[in-house]
Amino acid sequence: MISRRDFLQVSMAASALYGASGFGNWGRLAAQQALTQDQLLEFETFGNVSLIHVTDIHAQMKPIYFREPEVNIGVGGNKGFVPHITGADFRKAYGIADGSPSAYALTYNDFTALAQEYGRVGGLDRVATVVNAIRADRPDALLLDGGDTWHGSYTCYHTEGQDMVNVMNALKPDAMTFHWEFTLGSERVNELVQSLPFTSLGQNIFDAEWDEPAELFKPYKFFERGGVKVAVIGQAFPYMPIANPGWMFPEYSFGIREDNMAAMVQEVRGMGAELVVVLSHNGFDVDKKMAGNVEGIDVILSGHTHDALPEPVLVGKTHVIASGSNGKFVSRIDLDVRDGELKGLKHKLIPIFSDVIAPDMEVAKLIDAQRAPYEDKLKEVIGTTDSLLYRRGNFNGSWDDLICNALISEREADIAMSPGVRWGPSILPGQDITREDIWNATSMTYGEAYRSEMTGEFIKVILEDVGDNLFNPDPYYQQGGDMVRIGGMGYKIDVTKPQGERISDMTLLKTGEAIDPSKNYVVAGWASVNEGTEGPQIWDVVEDHIRKQGTIKLEENNSVQVTGA
Repeated sequence: MISRRDFLQVSMAASALYGASGFGNWGRLAAQQALTQDQLLEFETFGNVSLIHVTDIHAQMKPIYFREPEVNIGVGGNKGFVPHITGADFRKAYGIADGSPSAYALTYNDFTALAQEYGRVGGLDRVATVVNAIRADRPDALLLDGGDTWHGSYTCYHTEGQDMVNVMNALKPDAMTFHWEFTLGSERVNELVQSLPFTSLGQNIFDAEWDEPAELFKPYKFFERGGVKVAVIGQAFPYMPIANPGWMFPEYSFGIREDNMAAMVQEVRGMGAELVVVLSHNGFDVDKKMAGNVEGIDVILSGHTHDALPEPVLVGKTHVIASGSNGKFVSRIDLDVRDGELKGLKHKLIPIFSDVIAPDMEVAKLIDAQRAPYEDKLKEVIGTTDSLLYRRGNFNGSWDDLICNALISEREADIAMSPGVRWGPSILPGQDITREDIWNATSMTYGEAYRSEMTGEFIKVILEDVGDNLFNPDPYYQQGGDMVRIGGMGYKIDVTKPQGERISDMTLLKTGEAIDPSKNYVVAGWASVNEGTEGPQIWDVVEDHIRKQGTIKLEENNSVQVTGA
């Protein structure tokens, strides 16, 4: 794996050339040492402009547990580079002590024990406290939301995003961009966007009929901060109609639109921009490629792939910053902009340890008000778990295994498929599983659990197609999710092979027989992008299964064998 020395030279040149990171104090505290809010917020104010970045909150308003990935495979030129190192390799690269707060926040090892030691993370009332503290130090700091905000919970589903809009408005963002928000449907998205007291950005959101920039979503916005003219350019998720149901938002088209991004950078520079920031939902590797291809971007605030990195990655002169997900982190970036250009940068990834950071009481009351009409439904206990339930990783997590087991059992299927989404909090062994927990792992506006017959050949085609979305060596052909989760079937995957040749040795687990390309198998799944999909909602399927099981205990899943990683 990449050495500490090479990692520093390649990925963290920003610290040596332009400034420093605030990572260090909390990151290297020994286990058992008490954290304080002051330690987490400690930052030596720098320069004349401050940015605050949050992204991929997925409607998590309350503190949660969230395990970082065990497997995050990089391919092509990104193999072995952050964010594609995990666990001990990640800790070694950043000098993180085993058992420390950052080991808990940033890696997966000993997660259950460390979770019991350090507690929950996130909570938008705690995020509000951090944002307010930064603003107290730098009153004109820009708060930028990277999207995937109005999606991912029971209350968000039932209020069509209104709960998150209300709470985020209280934090007073300056701009946001988008992804899952569009699965509320274009009519609802338009309604919410028109109500926002801040700017909605997306240089790559176009009118599908006329192939022109969509009027509702501005490509960029100028801000005057610290005597500096700052341009923030929005970049929404490029693959909306592929990864999500295009029929829900037919008026819009997306795409990376690199040429248009370059034109926007030139345009804002021509209008006097001294600092150019891209608020992106591309995913980290896509942002790295864009940073290398488009000159003139100072900072890319990266979202979508849920990576949490305690140091910026420097690509040419562009700093790429990843701020995690689920409300678990807030990034503060201080910049020294003089003579029309960026002279220096300081950054701190602030972990939101919920037992350490005091909640903002006004935002806490607002959160409780959004949840109050649904509280009884949210808190109802459906079962318990003896297993750690988590999702993050390129292949099945235990939450995915549970969902697949539910689909096979409740839908009487041979094989189950569950989408490779990266959102969803973790549940510790011994905890109750509430209805809210189930919805946190399954909530979406197209959650019908289908049941159909597929040939072995077609199942392989699906796996090959999703595998290419994840492991194509060109980041612009990656869609940023993880591998479709499979239940009832095992297979091998060689991530170095081209599309059509990655998947082999497909096996039906209940019989041990090889999958026959010409034979039909009963497959149950959910989250189909096809309009008119029929079936019960996935959260009902999972709830019924958990009620019957009572206590969930999952065996270790070794059904996928990976080579070439």
